Amino acid sequence: MILISHRGNLNGPEPDKENKPSFITNAIRTGFQVEVDFWFVNKKFYLGHDEPQYDVPFEWFQNIHNKLWIHCKNLDAINKLVEIDRGGVYLNYFWHENDKVTLTSKGYIWAYPGIECENAITVMPELPKEKLTNYIGICSDYIMDYI
Repeated sequence: MILISHRGNLNGPEPDKENKPSFITNAIRTGFQVEVDFWFVNKKFYLGHDEPQYDVPFEWFQNIHNKLWIHCKNLDAINKLVEIDRGGVYLNYFWHENDKVTLTSKGYIWAYPGIECENAITVMPELPKEKLTNYIGICSDYIMDYI
């Protein structure tokens, strides 16, 4: 099973730390993959949920690319990652807003909280009242609860 920390959280939401590079690195060192919120603004790479907060060099992404699930937050972000992919980096990224599911650049199904979708990464399975089944991975703020 694929276990993914949501924005670096391990034991519940920590809004002041989410998407901070050191917080992400800690979740990876703990043994998890991490979903991050990615922006590309004025030719710079950023992390941050509602806005670009943390200026991050592209090398940071390259060094841990196999541990990241990159949620593109603006159109420039997804366009830039498509351009980079053509150069052979092959990051795992996606875009969604209110879609029930989306497909990542590496072919994974990313399912919105509460959506039952076979062979998907289910996001926040603790939120719906019904127990979800048939998923291949979990993305959660409480990812430590799933080990």
